[in-house]
Amino acid sequence: MPAKPKQEIDKIQAIYSASSISSNSQKATALFGDKRYGEQKQGKIVYSIYEALYLLDTNKLELKHKNKKLNFESLLKKAEEQDKKSWIKYLVFKDMRQRGYIIKTALKFGADFRVYERGKQPGQEHAKWILYPVSENHALTWHEFSAKQRVAHSTKKNLLIAVVDEEEDITYYEISWIRP
Repeated sequence: MPAKPKQEIDKIQAIYSASSISSNSQKATALFGDKRYGEQKQGKIVYSIYEALYLLDTNKLELKHKNKKLNFESLLKKAEEQDKKSWIKYLVFKDMRQRGYIIKTALKFGADFRVYERGKQPGQEHAKWILYPVSENHALTWHEFSAKQRVAHSTKKNLLIAVVDEEEDITYYEISWIRP
């Protein structure tokens, strides 16, 4: 039997099941320790859909569902079935990771993502920002903006709005309270 190509051996082997993406491999544990991809839960590393998409996109992950490989496009399609803004969110996730930030989901805060300053570790430090990705074609009402700012303020974080334009360039706006 021929040996697997080196790139296949070096990838993290993960399973997609019931909207959960996880791996119990040593490579997953090592990447968690080094770059904080995923979260440790019950002896496994569990990935958010955006972490898994990024790891697929950067050729660090092999993902299977019912013994069939899932590629980037098929996982993105699954994500878009649950959230039509998945592509915009992924672009922002990818950009922040490439800039050296650790970015995690923030559903428990009522936000899309929480972002840690470079060099800060989730679980050891608090996130500095609550991040909301939006398309430049999306009109944000004052009510929506105010609600987002209140979430950020109540969690002692600054608000970061990522606006993705039609060319997929991203502009970030940081909003914080000032005291007169």
